[in-house]
Amino acid sequence: MESFVESAVMAFLDRQGGGVDSDRFVLLKGDGSDRRFCRLRSLAGGRSGCVIMVNPPADEAARIENRAYVEIGRHLYAQGAPVPEIFDLDLEMGWVALEDLGDVSLHGMVLAGAAPLPLYCEVAERLLDMQLGGAQGFQTTWCCQTPFYDRHVASSYEAEYFARAFLQGYLGLSLDRPGLKGAFDRIASGALQSGERFFLHRDFQSRNIMWSGDRPRFIDWQGGRIGPLGYDLASLLIDPYAALPEAVQFDVYAHYLKRLDHLRPKAVAGVAAAYPWLALQRNLQILGAFSFLSKTKGKHFFEAYIPAALASLRQRLAVQDDPSLQPLQDCLKEITF
Repeated sequence: MESFVESAVMAFLDRQGGGVDSDRFVLLKGDGSDRRFCRLRSLAGGRSGCVIMVNPPADEAARIENRAYVEIGRHLYAQGAPVPEIFDLDLEMGWVALEDLGDVSLHGMVLAGAAPLPLYCEVAERLLDMQLGGAQGFQTTWCCQTPFYDRHVASSYEAEYFARAFLQGYLGLSLDRPGLKGAFDRIASGALQSGERFFLHRDFQSRNIMWSGDRPRFIDWQGGRIGPLGYDLASLLIDPYAALPEAVQFDVYAHYLKRLDHLRPKAVAGVAAAYPWLALQRNLQILGAFSFLSKTKGKHFFEAYIPAALASLRQRLAVQDDPSLQPLQDCLKEITF
């Protein structure tokens, strides 16, 4: 086991009174993040185990992210969101011990052949509850990137990220293209038109949704901030990992809006208007992230999902049928896969 993970585990066990044999904890497989996770199968006195998240505070960014992980996680749990309980932590050392949600993800269930519609409808309900409840008492000082999802995020962290990491970095295309910035600006304007202010998870996709105790539970909330409702819904529905059929996406979207109409009827029109543009924004972010992770970070697992994400972007641009998006559509025509 990596030394910094083992050190974190042993520090936690010291605080718990020891009692775990070396064969009872195991390093879990990582994903896109540099954070590492270790499962402790049992604790002293016959207590059930937990998972330890380890992220050594080597720089200021890691320290801020760890604080966001704890503060936002505790807040969401207190508000009744289906996130794991945080048991113990040491931010100076960079570890957090939390409830073990098991190994079954929504992504895994779909791959195994489970009918997606009832699962996704339940997830959409719990998502909306978290978005509404999580906004109550949320402190933007907890955030590790930006306090709000705004035009700066849409531009720098998504559209420009897509251009640099995917078009230029992954494909080797020139970014000197008239009208491309105008297309990005149009998408951002549409995405931000409602001015909503609710809790935003920012990476709400099937691999970050676990199925524990016959209900969905959510992880990887450290990028949370305040933003529009439709972004997390788009992240869930256009997620390339699960590749939901359009019919299923529409039914889950309709189910979400029906519940929103019951809870916050005045928000429905804004979500419906902004959703297609938020889906485009998320699609840009996905392609940027997958390209960066595979090309720069060497995590080639993500490369397999780039064609599906590209197909989704092409389809969504065509449906919008907006002339200002043509430069982006023309750019995508040069891509042969």
